Amino acid sequence: MFGNLTLSAFPHDPIVIGASIFMVVVAVSIVGLLTYFKRWKWLWTEWLTSVDHKKIGVMYIILAFVMILRGFSDAVMMRLQQALSIGDSYGYLPPEHYDQIFTAHGVVMIFFVAMPLMFGLLNLAVPLQIGARDVAFPFLNSLSLWFTVAAAMLVNVSLVIGEFAATGWLAYPPLSGIVYSPGVGVDYYIWALQVAGVGTLISGINFFVTILMMRAPGMTLMRMPVFTRTAFTTMALVIITFPILTATLAMLSLDRNLGMHFFTSDFGGNAMMYVNLIWAWGHPEVYILILPAFGIFSEVVSSFSHKKLFGYTTMIYATVAITFFSFVVWVHHFFTMGAGANVNAFFGIMTMIIAIPTGVKVFNWIFTMFRGRIVFASPMLWAIGFILTFTLGGMTGVLLSVPGADFQLHNSLFLIAHFHNTIIGGVVFGYFAGITYWFPKIMGFKLDERFGKAAFWAWIIGFFVTFIPLYILGLMGMTRRLSHIDADAGWETLLYVSMVGVVIIAIGVILQILQYIVSIRNRKHNMDTTGDPWDGRTLEWSTSSPPPFYNFAVIPTVHGRYAFWDMKHGKSADLRLGRKQEVHEPHYEDIHMPRNTAMGFSIAGISFVMGFGLVWHIWWLAAVSLAGIIALLFVRSFDYDTEYYVPAAEVARIEAKRT
Repeated sequence: MFGNLTLSAFPHDPIVIGASIFMVVVAVSIVGLLTYFKRWKWLWTEWLTSVDHKKIGVMYIILAFVMILRGFSDAVMMRLQQALSIGDSYGYLPPEHYDQIFTAHGVVMIFFVAMPLMFGLLNLAVPLQIGARDVAFPFLNSLSLWFTVAAAMLVNVSLVIGEFAATGWLAYPPLSGIVYSPGVGVDYYIWALQVAGVGTLISGINFFVTILMMRAPGMTLMRMPVFTRTAFTTMALVIITFPILTATLAMLSLDRNLGMHFFTSDFGGNAMMYVNLIWAWGHPEVYILILPAFGIFSEVVSSFSHKKLFGYTTMIYATVAITFFSFVVWVHHFFTMGAGANVNAFFGIMTMIIAIPTGVKVFNWIFTMFRGRIVFASPMLWAIGFILTFTLGGMTGVLLSVPGADFQLHNSLFLIAHFHNTIIGGVVFGYFAGITYWFPKIMGFKLDERFGKAAFWAWIIGFFVTFIPLYILGLMGMTRRLSHIDADAGWETLLYVSMVGVVIIAIGVILQILQYIVSIRNRKHNMDTTGDPWDGRTLEWSTSSPPPFYNFAVIPTVHGRYAFWDMKHGKSADLRLGRKQEVHEPHYEDIHMPRNTAMGFSIAGISFVMGFGLVWHIWWLAAVSLAGIIALLFVRSFDYDTEYYVPAAEVARIEAKRT
């Protein structure tokens, strides 16, 4: 009845038991607080069933913050194990547990930290930047969020029931095959990523259509804010690449469960086909994460330099070029495959070429700052820190694009340092800048600058102290994923230094937590009463902080690239043509809005149960869950009461009170 699930699946290791107890205590505490303060109805009606893109964005970011604590804990455990497991000492983690930790670290940080941060910021900013009242498909937006939450829950449940994959975050076969990984760890990996991948693909389609079809009158493709433009190309990448991930994991599951041979050496299969497919998704995924961060930096640098973005047109063309070239560089991840000199040379050259449009962006940001009146607020500090760290990461990436050098450095800690240089220095710094930048718009008050700046310095110092030693260790020959180090290797000093860097980053994380606590406590002193705390140029700053649930009482008309700047400084088309600009009283009309729905939450909850059943081969549970999902989708398709109108009189009342 319970498939492969037995009592032996529950934890016996003291560390795992401790982590499980901690998770249970946290969950019980949250339930207790909600019950004590009688907030269940509020939570359900205002948040869990909401289709408001702003609230969905906030929930994405909350998910990312919860999961970054899990992913960072894994990183601390890995670094501590390597610092302690030298010579006659074997540390505190058995090898099989260590393997699960470094796999979970990669999966959590990419799929459940970086991706939710990206979609959270897209939800917060894109509809406001294009003058829309919501996304194109609000229900699908909710469904996407809860699919991601369900997938994250599957990953966390593996900590308590069973095990997680011990294969590395991309689960290469044959190690991920049933012969070498007979447990449920790889199945948790497959079904968590399948559920999350469906949610991501739905979001990609949703935002692509939103940006394409719901822009304010006058906002042409070349008048869009740079963040929205990078989001547009990113969603194109999502739509093209995530079906590759879905198909690849489906074939791996068929190999494991039905004895097929897509990725085995028997009956014509080939493990290298998996490696090609997973990186055909995986390298565009890097740009899926970094392109929105590039857009954030463009907004931040322009705002805090008090200048228009230098080279807007070249920035857009560079974004499109990066999007195209991201599809023709994936083989640089496995030059050692043996495809031959011609193949390696082609992909090496393509990798070098993709650095050119990236360099164009860096110079555009520098020229934007040149002779600007720069304000060194915390979002600007994250941007400047990014330019330094990402440039270093880019240079090491160009080095790795040379096949001869890559043969020496492949699978070494040099590669690990390079990857974190781009992901932390680019993606994480970018999203932290974006959260700080748009926080007052969504929440109505600024984050505390003292703690924000202190957190930045802890992060950037800790980053270099952690990863510069890894570059050196990689050049010395240390490979990644080692759980034990020989005493005569001479690596221990640099490993200790790297561990100190992790401690400094941990201080940065603590400072960020304190930043939010202090900011919420002192929110009355940091209120944004203007709606435009940074003297911004784009439409999101033209409405109040926080915006009303309908965003704009009257959809604005755009006359240039910097729509709100033109409104503030009277640079409308009428004035440019010498005509007197007339001031009219706003004319309000009924506003069409979507109703909240519990369907997204319910469908995703059942998908979690289905994933759990598939992991443990509880086939009846998986079948019943699938039938439940289909039934709910059927019910939703015949629900015609999904929208409502806000009367013009109500809009006028809200606007009068708000302004």
